[in-house]
Amino acid sequence: MNPANGTSPVTKFILLGFPSLSRLGRDLACALFSCTYAGTLAGNLSIVWAVLRDPRLQQLPMYILLGNFAWLEVGYVTTTVPRMLFDLMNPGVPISFHACFVQFYFFFSMGATECLFLAAMALDRYLAICQPLRYPIFMSPQSSWLLVASCWLLGFLWFIGPVALISQLSFCGPNTLDHFICDPDPLLAVSCAPAPWTEQTFSTTISLLLFITILFILTSYGLVIRAVLRLPAGAGQQKAFSTCTSHLAVVGLFYGSVMVTYVNPAASGSSGKVVTLFYTVGTPFLNPLIYSLRNKEMKEALRRTLLGGR
Repeated sequence: MNPANGTSPVTKFILLGFPSLSRLGRDLACALFSCTYAGTLAGNLSIVWAVLRDPRLQQLPMYILLGNFAWLEVGYVTTTVPRMLFDLMNPGVPISFHACFVQFYFFFSMGATECLFLAAMALDRYLAICQPLRYPIFMSPQSSWLLVASCWLLGFLWFIGPVALISQLSFCGPNTLDHFICDPDPLLAVSCAPAPWTEQTFSTTISLLLFITILFILTSYGLVIRAVLRLPAGAGQQKAFSTCTSHLAVVGLFYGSVMVTYVNPAASGSSGKVVTLFYTVGTPFLNPLIYSLRNKEMKEALRRTLLGGR
């Protein structure tokens, strides 16, 4: 970690966050993000609780995936928002080197896991609509849990190498990161020397994940929509379209904002922070409303478990 010029290595970073905000602006932003965070926790934990309390839902692949997806969103938003709120109220307080890279690793690992879960949900819908006779075999409860475990495992393995490479760089002053999270671009910007190979490795890793999963999702839903259009018009077709459009809305929000940030090099500075805010704070808050809570069975399960209905 010792820089080549003999200066002391950086052991702490300062996350600049939103330095242009006034004190009043920071207070208002903190109140807004606190409410959004509380709403995100309430919405996603309600889904987890409903699935855990309803034995019937625990046997259905869609709800096994939804319950795990909701739990993932709780962890995903918790890796960034509490620290962001702390920095809004206490600007200039440093984050340690190790805490910064722990946040970096968990944030990207949970993001990778989210990509894999969205792909798994697309697979579930494809098999349910296009292969209904084989669906009970391919998506039995045991197979569903194996798929879930694979998503978690692969998601948390995907970024180990790139994060480790960046953590081994030498960091010189200034120790300020022009972001509200520990992100690769600001970290590479304060390294003592250019690290093109490390930067290229990280870029390739994230691009492969995004493009492979989005291609799989779009292909699956292309086949699903083709199959649905062949069904007689009616409640079955409407229900299938409702499920597909809800899922595709979540996919569009998440992938659109992530690709703008990490695939488009022009996204930086204030605009990059705004886009990052959207997928770190906005999409975890909207996902239960757009996808899970629009589902009739999920709403009934929530009513039974949370309100004591029958």
